[in-house]
Amino acid sequence: MKHVYFLLVLFFGLFPAQKLKVVDSETGGPVPNARILLNNQIVYTNEDGYAPVNAEAANFEISASGFQKKKVRAFNPVVRIKPVYKDIGEIKIVDVDIRKLFQDVSKNYHKRYYNEPSLYDVVYKEKRIDNDKLYFLVIAETKLWSKSNQYNYRDGIRRNYDEILQMQLNNVKYLKNLKSDSIFIVNTNEFSHEYMGNYFFSFELNRTLGHLKNRDTKFTGRMIFEEGDEQLITFKIKSGAGIDMKGEFRYNKADKAITYFEIHYLQTNFPMIRRKTADGREYDYQLGDASLIFDFYKKDGMYVPALSKMKGEKYVAIYNGKRHEREFSRELIYNTFAKSDDRGLNPKVDFSKNIWENVPVKEKKQGTILLSEEEQAFLNDK
Repeated sequence: MKHVYFLLVLFFGLFPAQKLKVVDSETGGPVPNARILLNNQIVYTNEDGYAPVNAEAANFEISASGFQKKKVRAFNPVVRIKPVYKDIGEIKIVDVDIRKLFQDVSKNYHKRYYNEPSLYDVVYKEKRIDNDKLYFLVIAETKLWSKSNQYNYRDGIRRNYDEILQMQLNNVKYLKNLKSDSIFIVNTNEFSHEYMGNYFFSFELNRTLGHLKNRDTKFTGRMIFEEGDEQLITFKIKSGAGIDMKGEFRYNKADKAITYFEIHYLQTNFPMIRRKTADGREYDYQLGDASLIFDFYKKDGMYVPALSKMKGEKYVAIYNGKRHEREFSRELIYNTFAKSDDRGLNPKVDFSKNIWENVPVKEKKQGTILLSEEEQAFLNDK
């Protein structure tokens, strides 16, 4: 099989922000994907638990899945947050009808989440791993414009993607690609309806509801922690379509809104199938597990996005006797939010081709990116 090798690394300076580390108060281990809600922007911790926060920062909030929220009065280089429980025996389980709850949130989505044109400063990160080895990494600062902050199926099916979401590529901080494995790459530039949908929680909520409405589906929901108006609820779904799912979400019972949602699709039990590449080469392929995360915060009485993340792992392809196990992830951190208009972005990314083939629009701004040790080692490796 022919491989294409190329290397492109773009550096636009190092960032002066002080590092803050968030750790588990019980184990001392780092807490990744912890949201830090500052006065005028949002940042998240990386895989090592670090986030770019200036020493002058004060009176900010830290929250993470499985942990209690914490208010921080003054900057501290290490912040410890408590798990919602120490032992499963401490949990007081309350049954929750997740189908009824999801239906209510979906029906009233436009009332509880901001649904007007919006403009965001976003950090976009994408990673690809083949046989446990990182081979592709891109981290870029972008602008994202959304017409209604929810997925419009009519425009999506008609491929009117610019009516749903627009992106402007600004500073490409890091871009490195060591190997492109054509077995795992679809040889087309077409941007799919589902790929666009995965940017939006409303799309995932409706997809989950589709499984729950199947008459052969079995599901459970359990509230395991409550703090003020916010409940932490775990769930399991055994879909009538043959897919097992599990996850958790935070639900604000006063606002009747889901403020954090995480779902895992467990698909490695599916049999291997025969596929063909666009140029006709046959290979064996097996689905892996997939997960999606959506995080929101409240601003001016409505909920707006803070994070969306999609990850796939254990996707297997066998070609010419060689096994490839793939992992990939796409993460968007919505650093800032502003009300916008119907005009959208100019210039904007052309979704009919690879995002990174678009010409960036240079924009100076304070950096909100911290590399993990793995990412830094990958970029440093010659």
